[in-house]
Amino acid sequence: MRLVFLGTPADAVPALRALVGAGHDVALVVSQPDRRRGRRGAPVASPVKQAALELGLPVRTPDRAREVIDEVAASGATLGVVVAFGQLLPSALLEALPLGFVNVHFSLLPRWRGAAPVERAVLAGDRETGVCIMAVEEGLDTGPVYAARTLAIGPEETAGELRARLVEAGAALLVETLPDIGRIEPAPQEGEATYAEKLTADEFRIDWSQPAGALARLVRAGNPRPGAWTTSDGQRLKVWRARAEPGGGAPGTLVDEARVATGDGVLVLVEVQPEGRRAMAASAWLAGQRGSRPVLGG
Repeated sequence: MRLVFLGTPADAVPALRALVGAGHDVALVVSQPDRRRGRRGAPVASPVKQAALELGLPVRTPDRAREVIDEVAASGATLGVVVAFGQLLPSALLEALPLGFVNVHFSLLPRWRGAAPVERAVLAGDRETGVCIMAVEEGLDTGPVYAARTLAIGPEETAGELRARLVEAGAALLVETLPDIGRIEPAPQEGEATYAEKLTADEFRIDWSQPAGALARLVRAGNPRPGAWTTSDGQRLKVWRARAEPGGGAPGTLVDEARVATGDGVLVLVEVQPEGRRAMAASAWLAGQRGSRPVLGG
């Protein structure tokens, strides 16, 4: 099948490579413009652009998707594929190809429509999530679904680990589903819709009055970004790995070793990152506190 591919981050690269590996003809790749890393850094191409150039595919990086409508329409492609492109597509672009566009979305729609479905599933304590191949509409992840695959969420799995599995599953499901596009009708989404709002650093500040189980999910959801955090002696301390256990004490105090009291139970710190330093075992960080027992969050 002749395709147009729209994607930007590293999460979209496996799908692009899978399409090419399966023998599909990718007529055009569209990605977000090159971005600077830091104030003085040179512009850096997106992971999808880099992969497309390696594969010898033509790439466009418009500021707005509407700028490539004519080129997409003239590409000879019959279908567009979207994986984490980063922009809503205008109706004129959606209508530019005979079979429209499909999107690889990392949740079981209509649960967790929006920008951060993987992290929101972990935060909410969902036991399972999945990936959907859906038809793209003008609404936010509202289109009907061609295919879905369910994945269990591990009890200690981070958002990054879960996302890696979803990316792999999504690429495979996309290749499996493409032959059906145009032959079958996608199914409308059923059930209550929930929205996965963008993540902010502030919501990942650890509130030690909350239950340990909820804080353990916060830590998992924030790994690898933006990172759950607290403060110690006025400096930020990121918590990358932790687990909940029974226990008690004044919230935010170390009751013994790396066990921090919460509103209900204790949070056992496993891996942390003091401000300006590398991530390390919590035991190593505590050993450097010169015998003091810091209060966290103050």
